[in-house]
Amino acid sequence: MLKSPHRNSSLRIFPSTADSRCWFLALNHWGVITEKVHGNIHGLRPSIIKRLSHLYRRKLPPNAIITNEVARTISELCLETNREIVLVLDRRGRVVTVSVGDASKTEFPNLARGREAESRLKGLSLLYAHPKPGALSRSALSTLFLNRLDAIAAVDVRSDGLPGMCHLAHLTPPNAALEEEDWRVFVPQSVQQLEDWDLAANTMALEEEFARFAKTRTVKRSGAERAILVGVDHGRGVSAEESLDELAELARTAGAEVVHRELQYRRYLKPGTVIGHGKLEELTSKAYHLDADVLMFDQELNPAQAREIEEITGLKIIDRTQLILDIFAQHASGPESKLQVELAQLRYMLPRLIGQGTKLSKIGGGAAGSGGAIGTRGPGETKLELDRRRINDRIAFLERGLKEIGRRQTERRKSRGRNNVPVIGIVGYTNAGKSTLLNVLTHSSVLAENKLFATLSPTSRRGFLPGFGEVVFTDTVGFIRDLPKDLMRAFRSTLEELRDVDVLLHVLDVASDGAEDRYGAVEEILEDLELAGLPRVLALNKADSADPFDLDTALERWNAVAISAVQREGMDELRQRLLETMVFARSKVEVVNDAMDYASANL
Repeated sequence: MLKSPHRNSSLRIFPSTADSRCWFLALNHWGVITEKVHGNIHGLRPSIIKRLSHLYRRKLPPNAIITNEVARTISELCLETNREIVLVLDRRGRVVTVSVGDASKTEFPNLARGREAESRLKGLSLLYAHPKPGALSRSALSTLFLNRLDAIAAVDVRSDGLPGMCHLAHLTPPNAALEEEDWRVFVPQSVQQLEDWDLAANTMALEEEFARFAKTRTVKRSGAERAILVGVDHGRGVSAEESLDELAELARTAGAEVVHRELQYRRYLKPGTVIGHGKLEELTSKAYHLDADVLMFDQELNPAQAREIEEITGLKIIDRTQLILDIFAQHASGPESKLQVELAQLRYMLPRLIGQGTKLSKIGGGAAGSGGAIGTRGPGETKLELDRRRINDRIAFLERGLKEIGRRQTERRKSRGRNNVPVIGIVGYTNAGKSTLLNVLTHSSVLAENKLFATLSPTSRRGFLPGFGEVVFTDTVGFIRDLPKDLMRAFRSTLEELRDVDVLLHVLDVASDGAEDRYGAVEEILEDLELAGLPRVLALNKADSADPFDLDTALERWNAVAISAVQREGMDELRQRLLETMVFARSKVEVVNDAMDYASANL
């Protein structure tokens, strides 16, 4: 005990049980400093704050969630303050947190989240008194569910300050036959009735059920991650649904099992949570019952959004960009594509390193007593700064490696040009059938799978056009709408190889939903790469599976050729169209070259 400078007073310091790093200094008229009281304490008298802090000294029986004494105390405080009085209890009956205000916003001490201990609850219970009698609110039940509490109990406060009826709820296992509710709510009871309820026995029985469910889930699961897809419709209608379908295909390609899809209409996105706290709670409940591990968002999340959503749900959060990068990492085989994927992943990762941002950068590392700004003197670089520096060094190394590969590719293209072998570049949306068509046109056996981004590195094979002769067909990485910027930048050197082609062969899956949008996405990327002016032929692949009316409309609109690479239909017409386009393109080049030769000869 420390003596106060004032006569007949003393100073006592109590560390906060809930958070040893924080203190609330509330002086009463004797000069006593109380333990930390959380929540909305603004305007409360010091005497009330002292009584609140004394709640830390209360201890309940380990098998009880409430006693008459504690119920009376929090009811009186609730009536005096006209605010909810909230206690967090551990399994030994100790009060570990005292809070004033909304029970759903209570601070929990070092509460583990998510699937870190699926067979166990978190060893904490919530008891509170509220000034407006009524059933447990949805937000209070969500707090029970999201934090995996042992139980939650609410005490109605009567007008005379005595405790009224009590409301009790606890979680139910995911396989419980209670209309798929996440919790069981008991009928209101008196404090005396609830004192007889055995919290310890109920918690033990629940954890046995959770353990049984976890064991069953481990046996039944195939090993693939189970994902819930989340899309936001800004008024796009059918386009938003098609985009979510594409996300499902991306998830399948990445090896995930899609168990639920959620498309929410929102005029404006929530800055922190994108789709709102309530919807995230709903999806967490879905994940609980569907045994899902991951939330996949059909858009790119900034680092703050990803962290906040993960904090609320306790689930693994993947956005569209991260999913595409993961697929590229799985399929990258050649040295160039591996370097490009790693470069894109590092650029994506760099701003998402967890820490205090730029506050931890440029740590001075000066000795004690030396110069430097406040906060920069210390042991040197932090781990965060070291990680950033290593990533930046690795990015610089990869960029140098890609420049060297690009230089060698340029030399190979020049050699091909000297041999005067024309090149046809095959482009199109991912999984449109480009590799299958390359195999048909060149009688080769390039890998062709019914998955997105099966081809990442440019693949060239020699072929033959009747009436023209030998040509080279080059298959390229598939395009996709909203291609991540980091990935687009990393693959730019690969796509720039298309600058040296004579003709572009655009392959479009005409049987897919949203074929028009996919056509527009490819054309937009070609325009960004300044390749829109190249001669091209549009091949409508999978025509045998397309709706006849849609196929006829597309043929007339785009002056295209209908083919089926798998059935080898329409190949003769496609070769004839390529021949005509190639002859026209070569004649234009010869005219330009003749004009340049004439101009240089007359200078």
